[in-house]
Amino acid sequence: MGDKGDKTRERIRTEAYRLFAEKGFKEVTMTDLCQRTGLSRGGLYRYYSGTADIFAEILSEEYSIHGRMEEGESARAILEDMLRAVREEIMEKELSLSLAIYEYASLGNEELFMRINQRAKDRWSGLIKYGINTGEFKKTDPDQVSELILYYYQGLRMWSRIIPFQEKTAENYVRTVWELLV
Repeated sequence: MGDKGDKTRERIRTEAYRLFAEKGFKEVTMTDLCQRTGLSRGGLYRYYSGTADIFAEILSEEYSIHGRMEEGESARAILEDMLRAVREEIMEKELSLSLAIYEYASLGNEELFMRINQRAKDRWSGLIKYGINTGEFKKTDPDQVSELILYYYQGLRMWSRIIPFQEKTAENYVRTVWELLV
């Protein structure tokens, strides 16, 4: 697929993300996406077979850090960037996919979520091991700490749909993770 096709797919995912965050998974239709993107039904189906296809791709997108570690970038700098992104996500209630994720999982998509969750744990564990090896992080159990970091974050994201968090809540998360590692 060419550059134009890649940009169109990205535009579809961006608009779909917003719709899923607003309406949940079950309420979003391909017609909704046509209206949001300005694409015809045929144009939309050229890229995706349905809303489940788009949602699965959105969920599979990752914050990649592997290349940064391979280039020898500071583990602290990578951690700071990850925590900055997490802080923003916690505070952006309108962009939470929590409801959509719950609905999608209830349709029998547990396998996808197990893979996504494992990749997230592996990403955190890999960063922690990298930071320990470079001497930037405390010696700790990377698998145990990665689960704590991940599930603490996921709990905050889930509850952010229901409870209005203060900036302090996001800061507490960031400070806790920083103090666990650095």
